Amino acid sequence: MASDASLDEREERRGTGDRGFDPAGRLAERDQRGLRRELTPIAAVRGRSPIADDPGADEPVFDGPEQLLFAANDYLGLAGDERVQRAAAETAREVGTGAGASRLVTGDTPAHRALERDLADAKNAERALVFSSGYATNVGVISALSPDVVFSDALNHASIVDGCRQARAETVVYDHCDPSDLRAKMAERAANGPAATGDAGESWLVLTDSVFSMDGDVAPLEPICDVVESFGAWLMVDEAHATGLYGGGGGIVQRAGLSDRVHVQMGTLSKALGSQGGYVAGSEALIDHLLNAARSFVFSTGLAPPAAGAAREALRIAREDDAHRERLWENVARLRDGLEDAGYEVWGETQICPVVVGDRDDAMALDDRLRSHDIVAPGIRPPTVPEGTSRIRVAPMATHTEDEIDRCLAAFREAGRELGLV
Repeated sequence: MASDASLDEREERRGTGDRGFDPAGRLAERDQRGLRRELTPIAAVRGRSPIADDPGADEPVFDGPEQLLFAANDYLGLAGDERVQRAAAETAREVGTGAGASRLVTGDTPAHRALERDLADAKNAERALVFSSGYATNVGVISALSPDVVFSDALNHASIVDGCRQARAETVVYDHCDPSDLRAKMAERAANGPAATGDAGESWLVLTDSVFSMDGDVAPLEPICDVVESFGAWLMVDEAHATGLYGGGGGIVQRAGLSDRVHVQMGTLSKALGSQGGYVAGSEALIDHLLNAARSFVFSTGLAPPAAGAAREALRIAREDDAHRERLWENVARLRDGLEDAGYEVWGETQICPVVVGDRDDAMALDDRLRSHDIVAPGIRPPTVPEGTSRIRVAPMATHTEDEIDRCLAAFREAGRELGLV
């Protein structure tokens, strides 16, 4: 219990002015802007599950019907695969539930090394390194490379943006998926930057997602490589939403045959591989540098060994079993075609199907109406996406059945008619 003296001291400090924080006020501001969000617990990670309202600090109550989830990034449905779950359990028994320390101390285990070897092989790279999350990977890698200038796609993920900030690099944003604008921006820098006045040359890093998480489109990597090489820069590609979805368990870089032209390949283990963590793949020298200089790797406890074991088994399945990928792309085609036939505008060309509504209120009303039909697909609004492009982000999984896809389409048709959107 605090003494009277300490209470008096606190009162005296308050008299000098409040230098604390007002989280309730910040929440109220979010409410006014229509941007407040809440957690919505699900009972299990799969294509259908009961969902609970945000219980705050209390336990969630799952007392409603199962709902179909078209909002997960578990694209191949491997988070619930018995083989992946068994691999996680076996690794926990053999190695432990946690790494226990930074990888550079005593947290480096056979589970990490085996996963990294398989990732390097899938990405056609000399070596790979796993981090505790995809976010930590991007922030750590970009900061450790410490480029003088980064050229970043306008729609790159927030973790890339934050990595540029942490690196304190001068950031030049080029138009989304536009190699011509990238070339123009790089040419302008070459003509007017420090090198043009005789100073030492700068280090340049070009950054792009391969599959963009909100638009579902694909970066034109080959022409971007052409531009990057013409200026002697480096290219880093974020394959978070592509890893495991293409032949050999690779991503867009492998589909395009560009493994030897992309200097830094980043990705996650938490999407199609159904586990947790992030990775970077590249040359032996690059990985050696990163394990020494990437602060989010050096100063973090190693990825939990069960997560590494699960990711390795999921990668094996993605590489050896075409059935999951084939079912995913069949579901994507069925869903995309059905949404367009219903009168919706659907962007992208991947497993991410953004149903663009435009108005933010309409998008959130459609989100609510879909939930009333037991379909969970989130409304996405500004500032996450540009004004006038609010949307429903639909992401089918390989484990959805044809009947479940058809139920989703029926809900979109009925909700759209009810709201006058189609």
